[in-house]
Amino acid sequence: MQPTHSTPRFDGTEHYIATEDLKLAVNAALQLQRPLLIKGEPGTGKTMLAQEVAQSLKRTLLQWPIKSTTKAQQGLYEYDAVSRLRDSQLGDAKVHHIANYIKKGVLWQAFTADEPCVVLIDEIDKADIEFPNDLLRELDQMEFLVYETQEFVQAKHRPLVIITSNNEKELPDAFLRRCFFHYINFPDADTLKAIVLTHFPHIDQELLAIASQQFFQLRAIPGLKKKPSTSEFLDWISLLMASAFSANDLSKPAHRPIMSGALIKNEQDMLLLDRLFNINSPQ
Repeated sequence: MQPTHSTPRFDGTEHYIATEDLKLAVNAALQLQRPLLIKGEPGTGKTMLAQEVAQSLKRTLLQWPIKSTTKAQQGLYEYDAVSRLRDSQLGDAKVHHIANYIKKGVLWQAFTADEPCVVLIDEIDKADIEFPNDLLRELDQMEFLVYETQEFVQAKHRPLVIITSNNEKELPDAFLRRCFFHYINFPDADTLKAIVLTHFPHIDQELLAIASQQFFQLRAIPGLKKKPSTSEFLDWISLLMASAFSANDLSKPAHRPIMSGALIKNEQDMLLLDRLFNINSPQ
């Protein structure tokens, strides 16, 4: 693995509003050469962070979206024994070279890349509890052995590994010790306004102010099963602008915000809003 002569820095991008703490976290992970573990509510821009960091550092982004059935081995490589058996039955000559049936995973691609890259392990908490532990050595030592071919794979350049989690399950302590951790807090009103303006620079300021007020009031309602996220707020703003709603339209009395389906995503929360409206409305 070649040494890094100068540590690059992440200072945010014009499309991503990063707090000073978040920029410090990314740069600390770069300096320490540790995986960056990012937690936060769904929709707070964890996945987008990896995309913007890669763009800012001018690095290739390799994404590994995690599912409940994902195994750690798949990030290294997969051996297709079924295809090899089929080819042997058909008399295919390539069956004699087992390497023909080895599929490189995201980490193998990152380790053998000619330039440093960014690896996104997205939503690691969806996988089995043993998944993080199964990657401890590979992420720490940046190397692994392909057992079927006895090939030893070692990183040419240490990639920046960004790992996201929605906190659906606890991660093992041994794994956490090897990461630099940052929690993305939900943005305050000023930060949310700045985020909106990066996407909709020409939005009517009065419309944005009222929409933001209603959004935070909605998030503050006790008992909501799912609070609306930043990404859902941006979807809502986009719909309001596309439909030419004005600040005055939003200010009209209603038991739910206009086009609330962009913000409320289950019937339980819809019913809760309806009940609150009936309780608070004059008889």
